[in-house]
Amino acid sequence: MAFMVKHVVGGQLKNLTGGLGEEKPEAEKTDAAAQGMTQEEFEQYQQQLEEEKQEREANFAQKKAERATVRSHFRDKYRLPKNETDETQIQQAGDDVVLPTELAKMIAEDGQEEASKQSVFGHLSNIQNVDMDQLKDKAQATLEDLKKQTENCSLM
Repeated sequence: MAFMVKHVVGGQLKNLTGGLGEEKPEAEKTDAAAQGMTQEEFEQYQQQLEEEKQEREANFAQKKAERATVRSHFRDKYRLPKNETDETQIQQAGDDVVLPTELAKMIAEDGQEEASKQSVFGHLSNIQNVDMDQLKDKAQATLEDLKKQTENCSLM
């Protein structure tokens, strides 16, 4: 209620008095005073904010470069066309781009899986209805038979 009276009567009272004894409007106060700081404290605060912003931007650029590195790795692996934006992000980050350890482990595991798939046993495991254990047992038995035969051979 008092607010309403002050609002209605206050504006008319200021017009009548001509604005004598008027305080500075809020817009004219300095930013430092508005936040309850001295000018030096405010400048230090602004400098700290700027440093934090630059640090966040640097971390963000580093993460972008790491992601671009992973993407370019998979592009190379699957022989896909290269993306120039990824290359520029990696170059902007410089030589500081290091894959996270978890991703490096995943890539190493992928490489091992690829190597095993490229081996003879990897191709055989892709064929359906092939019992790998039975096949290995037969191969070992055959090798043992060959060894016994070569031991008995008089030429060798």
